[in-house]
Amino acid sequence: MNTILSAMSVGWIIGIIAILFAIVVFIIAALYIKIWIQALFSGARVGFFQLIGMGLRKVSPQLIVSARISAVQAGIDLPTQPLESVFLVRRNPQDVFICVNALIIAYKANLDITFADLQAHHFAGGRVDNLVKAMIAANRAKINLSFDVARAIDLAGRDILDAVHTTVMPKVIDCPIQVGGHTNMLDAVAKDGIRLLVRARVTVRSNISQLVRGATEETIIARVGQGIVSAIGSANTYKDVLENPDRISKKVLDSGLDAQTAFEIVSIDIADVSVASVADLSNVGARLETERAEADKQMRQAEAEGRRAMAVAREQEMRALVQENRAKVVLAESEVPKAMAEAFRSGNMGIMDYYRMKNVVADTQMRDAIGKRDEDKKQSQ
Repeated sequence: MNTILSAMSVGWIIGIIAILFAIVVFIIAALYIKIWIQALFSGARVGFFQLIGMGLRKVSPQLIVSARISAVQAGIDLPTQPLESVFLVRRNPQDVFICVNALIIAYKANLDITFADLQAHHFAGGRVDNLVKAMIAANRAKINLSFDVARAIDLAGRDILDAVHTTVMPKVIDCPIQVGGHTNMLDAVAKDGIRLLVRARVTVRSNISQLVRGATEETIIARVGQGIVSAIGSANTYKDVLENPDRISKKVLDSGLDAQTAFEIVSIDIADVSVASVADLSNVGARLETERAEADKQMRQAEAEGRRAMAVAREQEMRALVQENRAKVVLAESEVPKAMAEAFRSGNMGIMDYYRMKNVVADTQMRDAIGKRDEDKKQSQ
């Protein structure tokens, strides 16, 4: 009896386990059967256990299968493992579709690019869609652009697609740059002092080999502006510039302004050249000469004023010296009466000597008075 009960218990346990296993299999089949059938009828067959493994790795089977179907429909037999590796880096579904779409475009254009190359470039911060489109455009235009060079240019921050388009179809740059619709002009002065306003248009083509280390458009604009100002400054008169503006562009072109830049200058065209208006001070040379003459005049006036001040000071010094000498004369004359008194006391001079001296003095004063009257009459006549 116990044996029968034991056999029944084992049968129940096995039955329960079989039922549980059937339930688990049914749940798993219900989860993945639709995706498996979709892959099967799309020609991108994926193993059922591969789908289960994706679920265990927390990878969306629908995402991976959809990406694989897209690749297979384009003629690329892309395994699921590389697709899973792309998703597992950042768990962003967009990473998978970006790489797959870029691979499909490259495959259709017969570009020798692998999925691993695109994956590495995408996670390095590159734009794989721009990269593939640029390589297709370069291939159609017979431009030698390898994947390594294109990848380096894209990772350097340059727009590789725009660079290829500019190589095929050169673009025009305004010099100086027009900001806010306002027409800016370059200022330059010829040797005759006339100020000219110039605006140029520079046609450039991308230089693929210099895109990584070469200078940008701002350098081209600065160099062209410098060359135009220098060329006008070496012109003898402003008329030479107005008559032959092409000489300016030729001289600037011959200077090799595109060295070490990411562009090749095709042409430089003088779009506008004119003499500055009167309000803008057109004749800079005349203005400078006038200011220099005014400065010279002020300097000469200052020197003359300095000499006049020195002369006035000297005159005052001489007047002071005259007054000093007169004071000395008066002082000396004051000693005469003392000497005469001493001569009287000592007996060296008598009273008659004194009167004769007074007569001589009076006679001298009378002659001086007569002489002055004669001079006044002559002057009045």
